[in-house]
Amino acid sequence: MTMKTEQTPSIRAVIWDLGGVILRTFDSHGRRTWEQRLGLPPNGLAQLVFEGEAGRQATLGKASADDVWTWVLDQLGLPEEARGQLVSDFWSGDRVDEALVDDIRRLRAHLTTGLITNAWPGTREAIEKLWRIADAFDLIVISSEVGAAKPMPRIYQLALERLGLKAEEALMVDDFAENIAGARGVGMHTVLFRDREQAMAELSRLLDGIETTRPGAGKPLA
Repeated sequence: MTMKTEQTPSIRAVIWDLGGVILRTFDSHGRRTWEQRLGLPPNGLAQLVFEGEAGRQATLGKASADDVWTWVLDQLGLPEEARGQLVSDFWSGDRVDEALVDDIRRLRAHLTTGLITNAWPGTREAIEKLWRIADAFDLIVISSEVGAAKPMPRIYQLALERLGLKAEEALMVDDFAENIAGARGVGMHTVLFRDREQAMAELSRLLDGIETTRPGAGKPLA
C-alpha cells in the first residue's frame, strides 16, 4: 500500500466506527416481526432502542443495557416475560463483517488503527471476548466509558490525544453523515461508509503512496 503525498501527506491513522460499519444488521427479520406485531413503522424498534431516552443515557454511560430494555418494555407496554425474546430477536441479525476486520488487521501492519464507537456499557467485553476483534485496533474509545459521544468534538479529540496525533494525521470511517461532519469539524479526514468495497476503495485511493511501515506496528496502545 502506498500513498500519494500530494493528496493526503499526513495520514498516520485510520479510525473506524463499530455499529453500522464493522458490526451490521445483515438480517432484520427479528426486528420486523416485532414491529409488525406492535404496529411500529419500519426501523421503529431500533429507533426506540437507540434513540430513546434510555438508549441515549446508556450511550453516555449513565444507564445499563438492562435499564434500556426495561425502559423499552415500558414504552411498548410489554411484560417482563417478553424481555428475553425481544432482546434475542433484536440482536439476532447482527454480524461482524469478518472480511472487513481482516482488511483492518492488514492495514494495521502499515498504519495505526483505532475504533470510536457510540455504545453502551459492556461493549468492550463484547469486542474482546464475543466478537474477538480487539486485536485489529491500537486504540478503542467507547462513548459510555468516556462520557462523550459522536458527533461531540470531545470524543474525537480524546482519541487523537491518546494516539498522540494531530487531527490532520487521522482519518475517520463512519456510516452516519453527522458523525463524519463531527470528525471533519475537528480537522480529520473522513470516509462515509456505505459498504466494505466502497470504503476500502476510497481508502486505497487516499492511502496510495504511503510508507508501508510504522514504528511499533502491531503493538496495542490501549
